[in-house]
Amino acid sequence: MTQITIFHNPACGTSRNTLAMIRNSGVEPEVIEYLKTPPTKERLQALLAAIGLAPRALLREKGTPYAELDLANAKWSDDELLDVMLAHPILINRPIVETPLGTRLCRPSELVLDILPNTQQGAFTKEDGEVVINDKGQRV
Repeated sequence: MTQITIFHNPACGTSRNTLAMIRNSGVEPEVIEYLKTPPTKERLQALLAAIGLAPRALLREKGTPYAELDLANAKWSDDELLDVMLAHPILINRPIVETPLGTRLCRPSELVLDILPNTQQGAFTKEDGEVVINDKGQRV
């Protein structure tokens, strides 16, 4: 059985679409609702290293305390940004997916297809009606 982990926010459409594409590949992933169970600092650092991003690149602005905390200010060190992301997990952009083929921030959600070990098991349409995988199993 292939191990896949998704750091998921069920209130996020991109995250829901990503989770659905993982399931459409025939795998039930480990789902970590990171707002309820934030990663440790070490885990977040490992995810960033695997993705190849600096902490600032993983910050989410929309619907977060980004502006109130003045996170656009360059004064914040990477270590301080990690601490503030863990104190306010809503600042961590999502979804992050780990598979044996790699780790990605899956925005847009179709990026997950590049790291899924299994092909899609049928057509897939996003919540907004956008077709991602057609009825022939081809990526659109």
